Amino acid sequence: MRRTTTLWMTAGALALASGAAWADAAAGAKVFQAKKCTDCHYTDGPAREKSLADQLAKKGPELWYAGSKFQKDWLGKWLQDPNPIRPLKYNSLTEKNTGGHPKLAGAEAADVTEFLMSRTSPLVKGGEIKPKTNPKGRLVFTKNMPCSGCHQFPGQKFTGGMNGPSLAKAGERLNPDWIFAYLKDTKTFKPVRQMPVFAGVLNEQDMKAVAEYVATFK
Repeated sequence: MRRTTTLWMTAGALALASGAAWADAAAGAKVFQAKKCTDCHYTDGPAREKSLADQLAKKGPELWYAGSKFQKDWLGKWLQDPNPIRPLKYNSLTEKNTGGHPKLAGAEAADVTEFLMSRTSPLVKGGEIKPKTNPKGRLVFTKNMPCSGCHQFPGQKFTGGMNGPSLAKAGERLNPDWIFAYLKDTKTFKPVRQMPVFAGVLNEQDMKAVAEYVATFK
């Protein structure tokens, strides 16, 4: 009995130390407001931005579908140590992104992670896409479209464009099912965008192949 109690207390202490033991979405929403994260990010949706002017006024990406887009472990770590994902500043074609995103402490990061993971879209269906080194997906990504014109991605060497977010380590950051859903219905997730609309250009199998391929990026 004593050994069981000791193990339980030790596990509890470790969980508390990590800031994840009592992570709470409601508490995370309060932190999100208090830290003025809403100045840069939308968490209600869909389709909050209605015009190019609205898009250009934004300082960061919309997060109303963050729970469908991101992998939870990655998000919790990134909030504590936020490294730039975009080579260029949001809504800029010339200005380098030097970072500076606010950091959150362990407990706050855990709560905000829970809050953001609660923001989901019914368009993202679970279990449709698995990471796969897909020759068809690679061909579409690098040649047919080509996505590499705007996105950096890992290959024999780090390469690609700078207009969009980097896809380096996309397999750790993004939910593969969200990649597929985003390709299928880009306008719903981002009505005003630089990203091309692939619906009607790529068939569903090609979109799945691209999503499988991107999900392998490390």
